[in-house]
Amino acid sequence: MKRNLLLISNSTNRGEEYLGWCRDMIRDFCNESGVKDVLFIPYAGVSMGYDNYETKVKSVFEGIGLNLHSIHREKDAVTAVRNAECIAVGGGNTFHLVYELYRNGIMEEISSRAKDGMAYMGWSAGSNVAGPSLKTTNDMPIIEPESFDCMNLVPFQINPHYTDFFDPKHGGETRDDRLNEFIKVNPQMWVAGIREATALRLKEGRLSLTGRNNKMKVFRYRQEPKEYSLEDDINFLMR
Repeated sequence: MKRNLLLISNSTNRGEEYLGWCRDMIRDFCNESGVKDVLFIPYAGVSMGYDNYETKVKSVFEGIGLNLHSIHREKDAVTAVRNAECIAVGGGNTFHLVYELYRNGIMEEISSRAKDGMAYMGWSAGSNVAGPSLKTTNDMPIIEPESFDCMNLVPFQINPHYTDFFDPKHGGETRDDRLNEFIKVNPQMWVAGIREATALRLKEGRLSLTGRNNKMKVFRYRQEPKEYSLEDDINFLMR
């Protein structure tokens, strides 16, 4: 399997700099992949705007020796993807991200390039869209995309920012409730709940959990959710 992926749960931990916790991880991923130039996809950044989003990410990437430019500055998005040596998809609203990926005609193009070995990284929404669909996003459906189908770079669903925290004063559903709804309707699917300060790395056909947080939670219909640590074999999710 040629795919070379870094799928990060979150960009920022409370009280830390933007992309602070995962900078070394991003640098190492790019160094291992022989990458110097990164094409950034800012489409999930609804509130901050694409120019500001590019500036924010670029300052971090330049600090670790990487060049970055945003696809929204390109006249031909498809050609930009075809020429990219690495793509980074930023977090924000997943529905808006997917809408724009389809509108610009690059959902399939990115998927094809990444399946053929182009380095792909994403955080939050950018990790979410690496799975088969956006159906396990945490985001508000602020816009209707052409399809819920995403890149299918991994065969399981991803739930970024996963938490099993329960506030006894809150009367709504928990994250586990929502994910259990998903697997009841989609019993053939695995769901990986990746916690803050956690990432999934796919390299040379092997999937691993990495980061500061040492556990993720996996859901499957009619099975008890199970926790997996950094040292555990999670490659069953790729079957």
